[in-house]
Amino acid sequence: MGGLYSGALVVRVRERAVDGAANEAVREALAAAFGVPTRHVECLRGRRHRHKHFSIEGDEAVLSDTLHLLRSQVN
Repeated sequence: MGGLYSGALVVRVRERAVDGAANEAVREALAAAFGVPTRHVECLRGRRHRHKHFSIEGDEAVLSDTLHLLRSQVN
């Protein structure tokens, strides 16, 4: 994770925004960080924009704890 911006996690990837490569890299990074399969991470908004909204499927308590941990690590 690359930090926080207005309370949102910032995910930095090396892939360029060509043919969805950067979006897929973000999905993979989020899946790895939250310990879920990539198929459980979906881009809801912003596929063609810099700011994106993702949905992560999984146990709500575990996801919440992981988000809290990630936020504390990037502060």
